[in-house]
Amino acid sequence: MKKTNRLFYSLILLLATLYSCNKETKGPSDLEKIRNNTNKVSYPANKMDSAQAISFITKQKIQELLDLSTLYTSGNRDTEIDSVIYAQMQRYFANPDSTKLAPLLAELDSLNVASAKVGNLAVNKRIVGSDTLDFAKFDVEYFDDSNRKLGIFSKNAEYILRPSPVKFKKEFKFYFVNFDAPVPNDSTAVGVTR
Repeated sequence: MKKTNRLFYSLILLLATLYSCNKETKGPSDLEKIRNNTNKVSYPANKMDSAQAISFITKQKIQELLDLSTLYTSGNRDTEIDSVIYAQMQRYFANPDSTKLAPLLAELDSLNVASAKVGNLAVNKRIVGSDTLDFAKFDVEYFDDSNRKLGIFSKNAEYILRPSPVKFKKEFKFYFVNFDAPVPNDSTAVGVTR
């Protein structure tokens, strides 16, 4: 009887140990997600209308440019990687020109910005004469290297979408025309009436 009880308790203990060690995995681990991640799709998988897609892409491009700019300003600016970052920042513009980046870099330098976060983005179109201009109005929150908030600044960026057709698809390339661009007035100047 004693031997049967001991065998019974040993069997229960063994089953309890096996049961507690058996973990259920509900999906791939974070490490597997990162390892299998590809950079082929930069937009969400769910369907968006064209206005939502333009807004999403605009916010993404602004954030990417600001991230590259803060990375560039935190460096020495005389290394090879700094020149690569600078060339990459210029590719975000329709006409690569150092005068388009200089005001942004000067502002980041003067505030000692270590990181930036884009928020409150609004995309709109303005008709000036026979041209239609695309503008993005957004807020930028700057942080220093201790992750303290330096302030929130309102900015405007003028952008253009150039057709870049791929076989059987209608696609566009995004470029900034001017970053922190002044928005033209909608109203008529005072004294000009007919």
